[in-house]
Amino acid sequence: MKKKKKVILIAILLLLCLGASCVGIVYYHLFVPPFKLSKTVYVYVDRDDTQDSVCHKLIQAAGSNHLTGFRWMARYKDYACHVRTGRYAIHPKDNAYHLLSRFLRGYQEPTNLTIGSVRTLDRLARNVGNQLMIDSTEIMQGLMDTAYWHTQGYTSETLPSLFIPNTYEVYWDMSVKDFFRRMRREHSRFWNKERLAKADSLGMTPVQVSTLASIVEEETNAQAEKATVAGLYINRLRAGIPLQADPTVKFALQDFGLRRITNAHLNVESPYNTYLHAGLPPGPIRIPTPAGLDAVLNYEHHTYYYMCAKEDFSGTHNFASTYGEHMRNARRYWNALNQRKIFK
Repeated sequence: MKKKKKVILIAILLLLCLGASCVGIVYYHLFVPPFKLSKTVYVYVDRDDTQDSVCHKLIQAAGSNHLTGFRWMARYKDYACHVRTGRYAIHPKDNAYHLLSRFLRGYQEPTNLTIGSVRTLDRLARNVGNQLMIDSTEIMQGLMDTAYWHTQGYTSETLPSLFIPNTYEVYWDMSVKDFFRRMRREHSRFWNKERLAKADSLGMTPVQVSTLASIVEEETNAQAEKATVAGLYINRLRAGIPLQADPTVKFALQDFGLRRITNAHLNVESPYNTYLHAGLPPGPIRIPTPAGLDAVLNYEHHTYYYMCAKEDFSGTHNFASTYGEHMRNARRYWNALNQRKIFK
């Protein structure tokens, strides 16, 4: 009898040890951080990802095959039927339980989206497509939806004025509609009462300010000159003098590499050619930066009507109030071009 009790006691102890071992194994795989990370890394879950491909991305991002607990939880929670897109963070102290919970609930981390000052909308679409889950073709299709943009007060020519270059915190898997909705919101935030009042004092709309700012920024990269250049063009607009801005000719030709504008170039028939057509072109020739927009709104008051690149190729300009003075500046620049054998 005593022997039988002893056997039962040993069996119970073995079962308890086995149970404790099982609990320990489960605890280890579910609640002990499986990754040896020194910093947070990120996994991007796309539309066509599956449970297996997500596990593969976890292994690649975290550099560990220790995903037993994650796979257990994934099967138990039926993650294969609930894969959600997004940019997910993996922190050094994350365990399998909390990590899968984050993936299941779609608790993703925001990312930075940089809108650049680019010349064309197709370039904008490519840049945004390279940063978000949205394909650039989806963005371009949205940009070409002229019927929709007409309801928002834009034409295909004026649409670049919607975008305000900056870095924005967004979700990586945002939709095209959400992207445009965010851009409209940021546009409204930039064009506050103070800026709208300044535009109104110039007799301009935000689109016209954006158009002039785009020309200013094509003319000079020197921040200190932008308000001066803006003042020059405002002087010409008010005097009814054609802007005669070389960058508008490059835009009309879609040849942004031109270093020397010839008479043949000046004769290209285009509403963007400000040598042939007075006033502002139909829309921006690039997406201007906030600094460029503010340079127009806070333009420098002076008597300049002419500008010419400096002959030292510093990227800055000589300004003139009279045509005679301007021609002297221009000849110095032409001579410098000829000396460097720059003919186009």
